[in-house]
Amino acid sequence: MCGIAGRILAAPGRVGADLVDLMDAQEHRGADSTGFAIYGLPRETGYVLRGMGFDKSRQGADLDAFEAVLKEHGADFLSDPKILTDENRHYCFRMEISDPTDLQAWVRDADELTDRIEIQSCGRSLEIIKDIGGAEGVSEKHGVRDMIGTHGLGHARLATESSVLPNASHPFWARPFSDVAIVHNGQITDYFTWRDKLTRMGYRFLTENDSELIAVWVSDQMKAGLTMEQALKKSITSIDGVFTYMIATPGGIGFAKDRFAMKPLVVVNRNGDLAAATEEQAVRRVMTEECDVINYDGPSLTGIWGVGNRSLAA
Repeated sequence: MCGIAGRILAAPGRVGADLVDLMDAQEHRGADSTGFAIYGLPRETGYVLRGMGFDKSRQGADLDAFEAVLKEHGADFLSDPKILTDENRHYCFRMEISDPTDLQAWVRDADELTDRIEIQSCGRSLEIIKDIGGAEGVSEKHGVRDMIGTHGLGHARLATESSVLPNASHPFWARPFSDVAIVHNGQITDYFTWRDKLTRMGYRFLTENDSELIAVWVSDQMKAGLTMEQALKKSITSIDGVFTYMIATPGGIGFAKDRFAMKPLVVVNRNGDLAAATEEQAVRRVMTEECDVINYDGPSLTGIWGVGNRSLAA
């Protein structure tokens, strides 16, 4: 029942606003939580972190422990962390940090704190914002409509097999690879088999959500030398289940559909100005002029949509 969306702008702009509209149009597919992955202007050094703490009464102690791990790896906060709280027990944060000496080693040690505070995205341009509730509510709390960028992903979730909390919501970051995010509609039936294999290879999973696995699986295939196109095609024959997923990097958005073609994907692509979603009515929320609509309704389909000249970003 989940709804997914992708958006690429022909020129940098308010991509957050379009993603909110795409997900608001699909809120009936899942309003337990809503999430967005926004790709903004990439920084030359340092990373932006987004995430959550599980108990706002321990916020001070959590941040002190987190800062200590940062400094152990030669990094520090570049500015004071921004904290968001409301009536819920959890809190959300945005942090800017300098470069750790070894990013993957730092992520591994920072993940030792995940019973208290969890990183949900790490990127030079990527920021993942996700929280409980519908698109407009999450956007208003986190300022998503005002976020500027070139492209991004969105997800509306109906929780069926794991927690409703933001840490189990989409999009997922492909930890420990920076700037990679995924949204997924479907179910992976060999999830535990692949999770066990990837865990034995040294990867860490923080939820029991099968979408988290796809992000890490594709990134690992690319680390091993495959192109994104090759990794997407391989996923169709290597991963069992019914699924349509989109995976984003700073360079663009890729998608893959399973062999049974049970999960829809609708796209409008006008010379690099692209909107994709589970439902056509969502795409038409942001593509209001008359346009051709592509229904990717066949089996075993993959594709990649590239982003335009990033030097234009502002």
